[in-house]
Amino acid sequence: MPDTPPPLDAVQLGAYFALMEVAGLLRHAVEQQLREAGDLSYVQFQLLARLGLDSPTGSERMTDLADGVVYSRSGLTYQAGLLERAGLVTRAPCADDERGVMVTITHTGRGLLAKVLPGHTEVLRRQFFAPLSRGDTEALADLLSPVRDHMRSAPPRSAAPRRRR
Repeated sequence: MPDTPPPLDAVQLGAYFALMEVAGLLRHAVEQQLREAGDLSYVQFQLLARLGLDSPTGSERMTDLADGVVYSRSGLTYQAGLLERAGLVTRAPCADDERGVMVTITHTGRGLLAKVLPGHTEVLRRQFFAPLSRGDTEALADLLSPVRDHMRSAPPRSAAPRRRR
């Protein structure tokens, strides 16, 4: 019989539930602001932000985007299609991999991103950062970074085998 891992203690459970509640409340506030300001879902905003703010070229491979935003490949394809129909991104075959697809933010996409960012920043300041001092924020980043890195150390989701139906 395999060994059963020990249960989480009260402090661990409290930290876990507090993190999940904060994440849920913050995501709700962010999603509401994005819908009102730009008619965007959270994942659509993530895609535009990764392309418009994080990528020096404004382009990324679909699989890299899916891994970066932690979203399924099929779900990302659907969301990228919605953004493409709205004129916010373009999709094209990768020059170096005929099976790959590149997504590129358009001028219109950059404009919408610029429109929603101030409100997005305000929601983050008001909901998340307001009760924290600068030191608290630095400590939180120091605590969460190794957890994120540990969780990201597994192979990217795009490398995982697809489930057969």
